[in-house]
Amino acid sequence: MKGPSLTNRTPDPWRDHGAAAKMAREQERDFDAFDPPPLRKRRFRAVPVRVILPNLVTLLALCMGLTAIRFAIEGQFEIAVIAVIISAILDGLDGRIARALRGATRFGAELDSLADFVDFGVAPALILYFWGLHEIKSLGWFAALVFAIAAALRLARFNVMAEEPDRPAWRDHFFTGMPAPAGAIVGLLPLYLSLSIFEAPHGRFMVWLYIAYVLVIALLMASRIPHFSGKKIGRVPRDYVIVVLFGVVAGLLLLATFPMEMLIFFAAAYLATIPFAIRRFRAYEAADAERLGPAPASRP
Repeated sequence: MKGPSLTNRTPDPWRDHGAAAKMAREQERDFDAFDPPPLRKRRFRAVPVRVILPNLVTLLALCMGLTAIRFAIEGQFEIAVIAVIISAILDGLDGRIARALRGATRFGAELDSLADFVDFGVAPALILYFWGLHEIKSLGWFAALVFAIAAALRLARFNVMAEEPDRPAWRDHFFTGMPAPAGAIVGLLPLYLSLSIFEAPHGRFMVWLYIAYVLVIALLMASRIPHFSGKKIGRVPRDYVIVVLFGVVAGLLLLATFPMEMLIFFAAAYLATIPFAIRRFRAYEAADAERLGPAPASRP
């Protein structure tokens, strides 16, 4: 007699219920043992606006420097000069904004140096070359290269000297070498003379003089000759507020009406301050030497 067939087996509801309960317990145990992956950390860190704003001003100055190069290539030299002037104004603002908002960073300092090299080293050199120095091709290009290299060396030295630990406080009133923005504005003086009412001649002999002038400005930037610094200009005495406001407004109006003529005046006035800066710097050095006394003689 054959046994009962597996296919015809009578189902046992209690046994099937126990198997289902066992499977449910195993699934619940597996769910409890599941370890979800850790949440991914945010890749970007929030940066305060007080840090971003000075860098935006620096980037705007860089855009103006590049725009000056574009207009110089197109032969619109007056617009190129105005772009360099705007870049210099923005360069003076970004540092003051950073100090006022306490947003100065190492990144901002490096960005400012790179932007200054383009704005006040490359842009003025190319403007001068496309304007007139190209008439004596090799020597004109040499002068443009020397000007740009001098601006780079000036900026590199400024970054190094800013980290000197034993720097006297009075040295903050001076720059070592002509600052790059001043070098750019003063270095474009031949262009101002040509575009102003003076209409300086543009012959081959004059180009030789312009090249010599550009090389002199480059040497002033790369040298250690002291120049006055305007970074320590603080509050204006109450009695002179009206006079200062009137002077600033009058200067801006004259600059807007006679831009090239006023730039000639500013460049000449800045060059005239160099002997006074040297004299004042030596006076501070002499006062320091007198205060500290003679250095002790070294033993043989």
